[in-house]
Amino acid sequence: MTMNDHVQNRKTALSHVERLDRLAEVAVRVGLGLKPGQEVVLTAPLDAVPLARRITEHAYRAGASLVTTLFTDEEATLIRFRNGRPESFDTAAGWLYEGMAAAYKNGAARLAILGEDPSLLANEDPENVSRANRARSKAYMPALNLIAGFDTNWSIVSAATPAWAKAMFPNDAEEIAVAKLWDAIFAASRIDTPDPIAAWAEHNANLQKRTRFLNEKNYAALHFRGPGTDLRVGLADGHEWNGGSTRAKNGIVCNANIPTEEVFTTPHKDRVDGTVTSTKPLSYQGTLIQDIQVKFEGGRIVESKARTGEAVLGKVLETDEGARCLGEVALVPHSSPISKSGLLFFNTLFDENASSHIALGQAYSKCIVGGGAMSEDELAARGANKSLIHIDWMIGSDQVDVDGITSDGRAEPLMRKGEWVSS
Repeated sequence: MTMNDHVQNRKTALSHVERLDRLAEVAVRVGLGLKPGQEVVLTAPLDAVPLARRITEHAYRAGASLVTTLFTDEEATLIRFRNGRPESFDTAAGWLYEGMAAAYKNGAARLAILGEDPSLLANEDPENVSRANRARSKAYMPALNLIAGFDTNWSIVSAATPAWAKAMFPNDAEEIAVAKLWDAIFAASRIDTPDPIAAWAEHNANLQKRTRFLNEKNYAALHFRGPGTDLRVGLADGHEWNGGSTRAKNGIVCNANIPTEEVFTTPHKDRVDGTVTSTKPLSYQGTLIQDIQVKFEGGRIVESKARTGEAVLGKVLETDEGARCLGEVALVPHSSPISKSGLLFFNTLFDENASSHIALGQAYSKCIVGGGAMSEDELAARGANKSLIHIDWMIGSDQVDVDGITSDGRAEPLMRKGEWVSS
């Protein structure tokens, strides 16, 4: 379906308010799988108030006991970077993240609405940005561990905001740009289908069929080849592929990402070697990092460069010991709906679902067989990485091939020109 089709659909079939309501229902019923009696911790940018209110309504209809919403203000963020004292960037709201972690431990569901300006901090001091990000990551770690381990059900959805829309459609007036971005979000989130809930059930079944195939194969490694890329990613011992919906430790089935097109697993932190070049820009904490090129040896990045945002990338890699190692590898066909839209979202939630990708930093214990019951030392022994960060960036395209490497070293074709070879 073309962008014009989406615009026409919005005008003749469903109103914007109706589609927004559908997205909110998907966020609660599919994203969270919310159960009666659960609390919800909701975060959102100020521009996403209409969607946040719709989600709140659907959450209460589903039986939520309490919805607590925390709004973020990008203008306030800029004020901090332009007026704060240098030493202040080592401070983060640890009390807030400790409270969030306590909520998750007590069974609260977590829902985040994204919609940030991809270049918000492009003109700010990279050192201050790095210090602030590091402080926040350290403070957030107690909550992040619970999310990464799927201790509770959680999900992420997006809302069109003016700054994000203008980054995607710079030649359009703000109103038109925002409308186009909403059309793209609704389409990618399966909101324009006759029955979005049923469409998500079918999509999850297809992704899980793919994960079963990969788990049966139990490859020892993946080999990516393409322009600027010759990368061998060893997989963790006892790794497990996941995709689509996931059962959290509390027994609730959730979709962590709305939308999602990926199947993913845990690499071995010490068994990644070769070179890799990004195929899409990475928007990280308000900085746009383009044309990333890195070299891995023994699992660690030993060389790195980027056309833009290189200073911020360098600071990211200095975050901690695990920041130079991989915590995730994911496969996405080039023909995914998000890729076929032809749009570059400057937003990892969407762009990672248009392309195979890797993630620096923290691994998901969910992607190790029995990992949810393992200690950090036991996970590390299997090859799972530990870090304050988890940053996905895209390495797939219609020019990238992927082989599965068996335990005896044979290469089996998995993807050719970005498309699946086997079903």
